[in-house]
Amino acid sequence: MIFATQAAAASVGPGAIIGLVLAIAVLILLVLKTKVHALLALIFAASIAALAAGMAPADAIKAITNGFGSTLSTIGLVVGFGVMMGRILEVSGAAERLAITLIRWLGTKREEWAMSVAGYIISIPIFVDSAFVILTPLVKALSTSSGRSKLTLGIALAGGMALTHHAVPPTPGPLGAAGIYGVSVGDMILYGVLLTIPALVTVTLYAKFVGPRIEAKLPVESAVSVGATEQNPANAQDAFREFTELAAEREKNLPSLTLSVLPIIVPIALIFLNTAVTSIATANENLVPASVLGAATFVGNPVIAVGIGVLFAIYGLARKQDRGSVLAEMEKGIESAGIILLVTGGGGALGAVLRESGTGDYIGQWVAGLPLPAIMIPFLIATMVRLVQGSGTVAIITSASLAAPILAQIPDVNLVLAAQAAALGALVFSYFNDSLFWVVNRMLGVKDVKSQIMTWSVPTTVAWATCGLAILVADLFV
Repeated sequence: MIFATQAAAASVGPGAIIGLVLAIAVLILLVLKTKVHALLALIFAASIAALAAGMAPADAIKAITNGFGSTLSTIGLVVGFGVMMGRILEVSGAAERLAITLIRWLGTKREEWAMSVAGYIISIPIFVDSAFVILTPLVKALSTSSGRSKLTLGIALAGGMALTHHAVPPTPGPLGAAGIYGVSVGDMILYGVLLTIPALVTVTLYAKFVGPRIEAKLPVESAVSVGATEQNPANAQDAFREFTELAAEREKNLPSLTLSVLPIIVPIALIFLNTAVTSIATANENLVPASVLGAATFVGNPVIAVGIGVLFAIYGLARKQDRGSVLAEMEKGIESAGIILLVTGGGGALGAVLRESGTGDYIGQWVAGLPLPAIMIPFLIATMVRLVQGSGTVAIITSASLAAPILAQIPDVNLVLAAQAAALGALVFSYFNDSLFWVVNRMLGVKDVKSQIMTWSVPTTVAWATCGLAILVADLFV
């Protein structure tokens, strides 16, 4: 197998490299300047790369279709179940219940931390755009009653959401990266949490100290005046009590905390159970009975685990709704996931072409000699793609697809860390070509371009830099 790989790399000529550069240029041009969708652009780019590398047309088509299918086979059902669950959490009010509970637990003068943690948790099953829209009224209510800066709370909330949206499955981006690198979803979740906790701290601190300064420069009608908590600490308890009373009234129409968290906690627990039992069995095969290993492997498979989470959501959160409305809401979630699945498959097609043609092996041998940490290759590719075309999911999938064949030729690369590098590199400088940029700024009432950049572009870059440093530190130990 090694000799075959080396032979494939040796057979790659300058035309393949030129073709790959041309393919990437065509991909960027089509996404940015034309009406061609990212899916079609990815397939065009894969075709150009395959033919330029000397693959026969039939082999090129086979690589594209096999890469597309194999990628979706690993994540398709998980994404489908995940969006079903997320839709139920969204319409049932479970997300709002979680946010209110965290604010109550953390108490006065820690509202920004409550919002960032709430966003961090809620964005795991719910698409970040929808989750932010759902919780923005909570931001405004908390700002009015506590006197805290609306932008501080809003940036903290959105920052927490962006981190798990990029790093923690079943969000499509990191789930797709895990499938491309062939790593377990449990490991991807664990690494995603560990690598993003430092960024959660830095983004929340940014929101705390910079949010009021941005808000002070906004027009009077857009800004929330600095009130009780920030001007008169003596009134902080009264303001927080007012919010608690408002929240208590709102909570009468929300599901219980237990029912709200079970659909999220149960799948994660089952996936981790599978990872733990499998690791123990690998270390000592006589220690774990075959029946236990089989049961853990089954229920802890991401497809089954997330499917069980959907059942908890249906019969816990939607039990009072009629069958037709529940099915309709889940189908809305599936509709939103369809194009993401197709784009993810397109990225898998491009990666398959690079592997089958030997182009990835050739680049890997060249990159291995550069004074660059190998783990930063997918991180930097994702950074460049995100800056050019805006979509975090497309940047993650493109980076993972391009870097996987390269890293396969470099020894001692932790593939879970590499998958996270592809995911977290796409955090950088969210601006005009990213839909979330507009969602955050519009929902918070920020209209001035400079203020918009300070509100969202800068904190996402703070998160990106913190995660990049975390990846480098982790690479020293794993």
